[in-house]
Amino acid sequence: MSAAQGFIGAIGNTPLIRLKGVSEETGCEILGKAEFMNPGGSVKDRAASAIIEAAERSGELACGGTVVEGTAGNTGIGLAHVCNARGYRCVIVMPDNQSPEKYRLLETLGAAVHKVPVVPYSNPNQYQKVAQRLAASLPHAIWSNQFDNTANRDVHERTTGPEIWAQTEGRIGAFVASSGTGGTFAGVARYLKSKRSAIRCVLADPPGSSLYAFVREGTLKATGSGSITEGIGIGRITANLAGAPIDDAVFIEDSESVKYVYRLLHEEGLFLGSTSGINLAAAVRVAKELGPGHTVVTVLCDGGAKYQSRLFNREWLQEKGLAASAAAPRPHSPIALESALVA
Repeated sequence: MSAAQGFIGAIGNTPLIRLKGVSEETGCEILGKAEFMNPGGSVKDRAASAIIEAAERSGELACGGTVVEGTAGNTGIGLAHVCNARGYRCVIVMPDNQSPEKYRLLETLGAAVHKVPVVPYSNPNQYQKVAQRLAASLPHAIWSNQFDNTANRDVHERTTGPEIWAQTEGRIGAFVASSGTGGTFAGVARYLKSKRSAIRCVLADPPGSSLYAFVREGTLKATGSGSITEGIGIGRITANLAGAPIDDAVFIEDSESVKYVYRLLHEEGLFLGSTSGINLAAAVRVAKELGPGHTVVTVLCDGGAKYQSRLFNREWLQEKGLAASAAAPRPHSPIALESALVA
């Protein structure tokens, strides 16, 4: 028998999915690393397990301890799952502008959730800093510190990068992904560059983030005023992203991200979140720049169920001026359906 050893043993080794519509459109092979197929539903399962395992090895986290994190959602969800599997308590501090589904899911998983107002990173009440103080105030607690804990980056260099290299048999021309903590992008880019330096590693950035300007101009400066995307885009260089090999960056407007989320749904049958949309939009742009015949890999980060009240809500999209970007194929004729039912 072959069986995974619990939740942690089921993390990783996710498939690469060929995205037919955009591959045919660009003449490239555009492949999505299906991180939404991890057991907790997102790419952040890898970081969550790696951070907790590193804390266990160091002795910082002991039996019956508490894990505290500031997160926009997916890392918290991964941590809550791993804490359940390993017997720890979990406390999550979140900005109060995230999708309602994320808060409910975390509470269902047994995490204690604290919402705090959205403020700049420089503010002492920014959610990551609140999490740090909270961890320091609780007995036997650790702050997992996903943004600057390089166990996050290391697990992607150790697992995700090698998986992509093996799955493409080394025939990869570019890796394209957005950055929140920087762990996924940096870890994968570091590994791929170690195998072949000519592989282009391109960062996708949403409105309101400062990474596009940093890569292009060397200065941390926000481009645009804000984004509907959750968990990506940042105004500083984290320890995970520092020193990452970044060849270029592309700026992706929300309208383009939404367009590709709905293309994934209607063309590929993949119900995914906004980060997958921005990643695919950027991958298509890079593929067109490289020209036909190249292989471009991106990350399909998480499923769409956590975003139903927003990203998949027509009224919410209309309020944001994004409904036109979510155009669906023409529906089946009501007459044809009725005829089929009668027959």
